[in-house]
Amino acid sequence: MSESTSPSLTHVGPGGLPAMVNVGGKAVTARLARARARVVLGAEILKLVQAGDLPTRKGPVFQTAIIAGVMAAKKTADLIPLCHPLGLDDCQLTIEVVQPDAIIIECTARVTGKTGIEMEALTGASVAALTVYDMCKAMSHNIVIEQVRLVEKTGGKSDFHHEG
Repeated sequence: MSESTSPSLTHVGPGGLPAMVNVGGKAVTARLARARARVVLGAEILKLVQAGDLPTRKGPVFQTAIIAGVMAAKKTADLIPLCHPLGLDDCQLTIEVVQPDAIIIECTARVTGKTGIEMEALTGASVAALTVYDMCKAMSHNIVIEQVRLVEKTGGKSDFHHEG
């Protein structure tokens, strides 16, 4: 954004009323977004989840969270007002143990279209994190979803990369 341009909300129309962004004149491009959620489970719960010894009625924790994240990304337009419905080209989730007590969930979404796919990636990572919480909460309510954030987007008007 240049200094002469003031920031504005994209989903506010005339008179301050909610409005969907018109993407009709935008070019179709290959777009990618990657979002990340960090979840602190606690060392004891994480050991049980990794060993497959955590008794849950909903199935294996990480596998179930991955499926939930993909399902959520596909339903983003139904969950977030004014989001454009997108036919995802691809959606992949990974879960990585990063400390003895924490995991990183990463959702990478791709689409060939006129609008970005950040909300789908963020929704996928968020719902996967919530699913981990839901499946493990019987053991502890001290589980913390610390952070959900966009780490990369490409293919639109401006690219974004944030690592760390």
